[in-house]
Amino acid sequence: MADGVAKNRGIITVSVMLATIIQALDTTIANVALPHMQGALSATQDEMTWVLTSYIVAAAITIPFTGWLSTRIDRKIVFLASVAGFTVSSALCGISTTLPQIVFFRFLQGISGAALVPLSQTVLFDINPPERHGRAMASWGVGVTVGPILGPALGGWLTQNYNWHWVFFINVPIGILAFLGLLIFLPPRHENRAGHFDFFGFVTLSLTMGALQIMLDRGQLKGWFDSPEITVEAIVAALSFYLFLIHTLGAKSPYLNPALFKDANFVASNVFIFVVGVVLFATLALLPPMLQELMNYPVVTTGFVTAPRGAGTMLAMMVVGRLVGRVDTRILIGAGLAMTALSLWQMTHFSLMMTGWPVVTTGLLQGFGVGIIYVPLSTAAFTTLSPALRTEGTALFNLLRNLGSSIGISFVQIMLTRNTQTLHSDLASHITPFGATLHAGLRAEHFSLTDPAGLAALNGEITRQAGMIAYLDDYKLILVMTLALIPLLLLLKPPRRRQTEADKIEEVMVME
Repeated sequence: MADGVAKNRGIITVSVMLATIIQALDTTIANVALPHMQGALSATQDEMTWVLTSYIVAAAITIPFTGWLSTRIDRKIVFLASVAGFTVSSALCGISTTLPQIVFFRFLQGISGAALVPLSQTVLFDINPPERHGRAMASWGVGVTVGPILGPALGGWLTQNYNWHWVFFINVPIGILAFLGLLIFLPPRHENRAGHFDFFGFVTLSLTMGALQIMLDRGQLKGWFDSPEITVEAIVAALSFYLFLIHTLGAKSPYLNPALFKDANFVASNVFIFVVGVVLFATLALLPPMLQELMNYPVVTTGFVTAPRGAGTMLAMMVVGRLVGRVDTRILIGAGLAMTALSLWQMTHFSLMMTGWPVVTTGLLQGFGVGIIYVPLSTAAFTTLSPALRTEGTALFNLLRNLGSSIGISFVQIMLTRNTQTLHSDLASHITPFGATLHAGLRAEHFSLTDPAGLAALNGEITRQAGMIAYLDDYKLILVMTLALIPLLLLLKPPRRRQTEADKIEEVMVME
């Protein structure tokens, strides 16, 4: 290892970790600000999901391409371009004044940020000798988990004391420091070993994901297939996916090797990671609006009560790292699913009268459960997979995790909007001029069936109650999805060998 690299290892590590932190931070920091952004941008609640899903879809599409690109040109150039693009697009998000602007700039942010986590891992391996790889990955693990922990609390504090624009502006100074540190101290690394990249497969799969996501995000607003736009998007998604499948089966070097699907462990693990993406990000998207709009939580309080979820994940990572290779991965995954299901069952008993403690305790338990699932799931996915397929397998694994996140967010918002409307109609049908008990309750709450102001207040309360029931229905749906995964554990095979320390490090890398 060059003396210059060894001498500057500390500065390079700090610069790499700053880049990792801002990318991880953006997975949660915007969630608590969504209700404030919704009012400022004059958008509906389901339209605000585009702010989240555009970022996730862009990252999912771009991860495999940036991995290939970093082996074609200098890795330092790719890293610097990613940091610069992420920083600039963050600033553009911050100055956005309309919904289309912020959705577009979030898409650019996702494209730029896709390479930050995998490249940060690669650089840390490059600048550290083998005996320091474990310590390097420990540092990296702190970076990718501290972002989700700080995100809700920091986002809430910035929104309450300044405004929602600052949840994006905060990335700018951190990004500049990371860029300068990498520019000055990171040595160039040009491998030039990449082979053919299947651009046709990449484009058709990207079109499939993009059209499907737009259809899900706009379907409720446009009346689904009564709208020509939604019909066109569905046709584009179906046709692109058909072309992708036909091309994949006939191409010499397809974007996704069909041999991946011959490994039962890998296939089952991808189903798991898809649903884990739904559980993790859909609940994160649901909680802040519920707390702020229905329970009148200040945005900073919302941030603090949702932050323990990230702390639970980090704690689980520390615990499970000592158990992988010693305990059957199926037992670990099953334990994580059980904890996650328990937390979701507790969330189905949320009420408008509760304090913030149930949110804290369920978030901590759910974060711990999801954290326990991650590393053993990566182990199960790649232990039996041929080493020659691991690069493509990693791309698919990450793609399905992000796809599960984006589809999950869209789907729960669709169900939330539909159920709120249906429940509002059902609850309102019971409000009649008859019934002494009902009238006594209305008078106690200062509602009136004759005064316009009293009717408006009554309608607001009915909407609030209907919204809460709709949130509980969403939590029940996610609970059922989690429980449905447990039988799939029977499809996973136990590892055939005890893992070495190098294997564990590699699997932590695969996880991201």
